[in-house]
Amino acid sequence: MFRFLIRITIQSAGIVREQTPRYSVKGGFRINHNRLSLAYLCAALNAAIIGFSFLFVKIALEYASPIDTLTYRFAVSFAAMTFPVIFRRIRLNYRGKPLLTALLLAMMYPLAFFAFQTYGLRFATSSEGGILFAFAPVLTMLLAAIFLKETTTLLQRLSIGLSVIGVIFIFLMKGSGFELSSMTGIFLLFLSCLSIAGYNVLARSILRTYRPMEISYLMLGIGFIAFLAVSLSGHAAAGTFDRLLAPLAEVRFMMSILYLGVMSSLVTSLAANYALSKMEASRMSVFSNLSTVVSIVAGAVVMGEPIEAYHIVGSALIIAGVLGTNYFAARNTKPRPLQSESADA
Repeated sequence: MFRFLIRITIQSAGIVREQTPRYSVKGGFRINHNRLSLAYLCAALNAAIIGFSFLFVKIALEYASPIDTLTYRFAVSFAAMTFPVIFRRIRLNYRGKPLLTALLLAMMYPLAFFAFQTYGLRFATSSEGGILFAFAPVLTMLLAAIFLKETTTLLQRLSIGLSVIGVIFIFLMKGSGFELSSMTGIFLLFLSCLSIAGYNVLARSILRTYRPMEISYLMLGIGFIAFLAVSLSGHAAAGTFDRLLAPLAEVRFMMSILYLGVMSSLVTSLAANYALSKMEASRMSVFSNLSTVVSIVAGAVVMGEPIEAYHIVGSALIIAGVLGTNYFAARNTKPRPLQSESADA
């Protein structure tokens, strides 16, 4: 696992190039199978880490408010990337690149995504949030078709729908549904879902000029500054600075923040951005539904939660949808030319 994480960092940072790349030629286009395979692994890793993150979020929220938790989370992730930058182990270059577009990307994620999600869950249930988040691949597919001119086959669209149905099936069988009284929260959660879909599409475009590491560092830095400002202003107005520092004395909180900061923010950012630089946004986004499957397994293993038959059926639908989306893309879509080597270096 650690060797794989190191490999992601190296590829994202462009420290070294891949050795002995495997190419195939189809219709006059070259396909680098090494990079595509790593992109699939990154997408799956991203979903797995997010699936486990729900447990650590629950633990962290026992000791701190949502905004304070986000502040510490992004502080850890930003610090983890800053140290190798300071010691020149990772070199970043923003000169001559569209900085405003990168700032817009950071506004979508993490700022808009977490803001709408946090306040949306104040008026709606977590189950409603889970159901709405399942529609992110659908929104991504629509936005990618409009702005990136990405095409999907009928079988791909059916596979994405199958994955969404799997998530909804699990939540509905748990007795969850939509309440008219929580329409404000549902609307905010939909905006959160739209934010992550917009991020997937814009990141796919901007990664033609930025390296994944450069985008990740900018996102984490802006997230840390923004959430710190909100947290400090809130505590200053209420006179509760002691509550901001109190969780640092709790070992369970610190362990949760380390996971959320390093794994669930830093590593997922690198993994997602690398995957988006190598595959279509619609194919990447459908992997997010795998986090539901991972969260079920994590709940059973760590928390001793029971696994019911509907969990298995829904998980099978999700996995089949993810596999179908990428399998039928590989069979039916025309491979695009490789990005220039300078884009990866």
